[in-house]
Amino acid sequence: MSMLAIIEVGGKQYIVRENQEIRLERLDVEEGATVTFDNVLLLSKDEKEASLGAPFLAKKKVTATVVSQGRDEKVWGIKHKAKKRYKVKFGHKQLHTIVKIDKIA
Repeated sequence: MSMLAIIEVGGKQYIVRENQEIRLERLDVEEGATVTFDNVLLLSKDEKEASLGAPFLAKKKVTATVVSQGRDEKVWGIKHKAKKRYKVKFGHKQLHTIVKIDKIA
């Protein structure tokens, strides 16, 4: 079994393995650039051994390469107030970054 890590990026936690692509909220980095994540919460080499941080593990890093930047599909929402003749339809496209995990160290 490959190494497993739990990292925190943008206030969210992700379970990652080496050579895996994950979709994160927008990172202000160019495509092809290397990104290092220092906020490692858990590191596991196999199912029997695991290192937990309090809250983060010191000197542990996850290195990734930015594959692409993009936008999600549009999500529609409606604001409505009963009996006031008020209705507003709005849309939102969330920005995202896809990264490939290169190394867990």
